[in-house]
Amino acid sequence: MSHLILVRHGQSEWNMQKKFTGWVDVELTPNGKLEACKAGELIKELNLNFDYFFCSYQKRAIETMNLILNTLRIKNDKVIRAWELNERHYGALTGLNKDEMKKTIGEEKVQEFRRSWDVRPEPLNKNNPYHPINIEAYKNIPKDKIPDTESLKDTFQRVIPYFEKNILDKLNKNIIIAAHGNSVRALCKYLFNIDNKKISKLEIPTGNPLLIKFDNKKKIEKSLYLDQKRSGDLIIF
Repeated sequence: MSHLILVRHGQSEWNMQKKFTGWVDVELTPNGKLEACKAGELIKELNLNFDYFFCSYQKRAIETMNLILNTLRIKNDKVIRAWELNERHYGALTGLNKDEMKKTIGEEKVQEFRRSWDVRPEPLNKNNPYHPINIEAYKNIPKDKIPDTESLKDTFQRVIPYFEKNILDKLNKNIIIAAHGNSVRALCKYLFNIDNKKISKLEIPTGNPLLIKFDNKKKIEKSLYLDQKRSGDLIIF
């Protein structure tokens, strides 16, 4: 039996401010750091040895992973960072407040942009300081790979090929992936074979590790959120 843990980063500054964040590289809030430390404690209680660690290029996922590893007393030099695990790019919505946008374009349209499978917001202008080409963290990513906007489908189409190429064959070992709401949603869609309509209902909590157990044939045996107090309204497969 092997184990995969998927954890969305702890609460970020823009999560707290209810802003569309996407590829903007923001910090964790103090509460987000506590969530990451609690995630580490919950993982520690499993008494498992972990072999591989993956996270995105973004500060909030990197810091979440570092806090988890610090709790586990594991050096963070083992972490593999992949831009393909970055959050979905929200295009022209980036930096805007979700509640304000509900007043402007309506709650239904905002929900469509946030949760639909294949609807993209308008592209973000490349001159905008929030565009990834203007963010230092992404200077080593080929510019033709950097999006101006994405749907969940687009996110899926970069997350899953990376997963299949670099992680899938390691599922006989124990793995932790620290990523983002939509990159984790993409992984869940793939692993649990969720259809395009049902994926819109899947909420991914911050800082709550999802433990997925695999049998010797790499088939899912069981999955659960480690913080059961925060999983009452969540879909658990």
